[in-house]
Amino acid sequence: METNDLLAGIEKLRRERRAVILAHNYQTGDLQDVADFVGDSLGLSFQAAGTDAEVIVFCGVHFMAETAKIINPRKRVLIPDLEAGCSLAESCPASALAKYLEENREKDYYVVAYINCSAAVKALSDVICTSGNAERIVRRVPEGRNILFVPDQNLGAWVMERTGRKMDLWNGSCHVHVEFTQRSIEEAKRAHPRAKVVAHPECTLAVRLLADEVCSTERMVSFCREDEAEEFIVVTEAGMLHRLRKELPHKRFYAGPTETCACNDCRFMKKNTLEKLYLCLRDMEPEVTVEEEVRRRAEVPLRRMLEWSR
Repeated sequence: METNDLLAGIEKLRRERRAVILAHNYQTGDLQDVADFVGDSLGLSFQAAGTDAEVIVFCGVHFMAETAKIINPRKRVLIPDLEAGCSLAESCPASALAKYLEENREKDYYVVAYINCSAAVKALSDVICTSGNAERIVRRVPEGRNILFVPDQNLGAWVMERTGRKMDLWNGSCHVHVEFTQRSIEEAKRAHPRAKVVAHPECTLAVRLLADEVCSTERMVSFCREDEAEEFIVVTEAGMLHRLRKELPHKRFYAGPTETCACNDCRFMKKNTLEKLYLCLRDMEPEVTVEEEVRRRAEVPLRRMLEWSR
């Protein structure tokens, strides 16, 4: 189908299905443009929690759609491509986490789980966080508790720097963000000497040290809007550039020393397409489901995150 036909079909089906379309900042521009809401994991979590739509279509990766289902058990939750997974979530299987907690029972861990994890991992956790609220969430953990932060070790290390709270870190990482290197950022700075560097906290310490601002994708928008600089090097997944350029057309944004960089695209995020979104609404599948016992246990730390983030 031609693009205009797809867009018309999506709009028609959205009304007929009484659906809301959520798109993460890392989705392609055409999916962001057709969505009802675009944002980071925290913002979309609030949208999922508050929607009165009968169907939620999550243009993102699988754990995000699972999160929407956990909060909305009576709604149908769809994802354009069921194979849109996450390397970070895969780095922390629930079975491995359960085994680790059992082997370290004497530490009585308070488990803080980054939202980039499976429903089964959330069910083993005490509270969930996103990159946008991780610092606030960790500060709320009762003093004296041993904290285990899963699954992203780089985000966890950054939170320790910000809060001074000692935490044990799971050995997990995002394939997109760890591929940014000190050398690549230095090359970008030489290519764009007037640009400020904004980096996601999932990046390594060497990259974070070169950044003018380390923050979530949502904070990137407000930082770039409020800062006096006119040029920015954006050190996160390439989909973020679309939103920044759309909302701040008077400023310039770079993904690196050139407009294409092998480490910029998430192969999982890019599995979703406009055509798959149309087919998803037409066929009402793929549908994301969560086993009820897992869903019930995972909802507790998710609700705690939403409460602590207000």
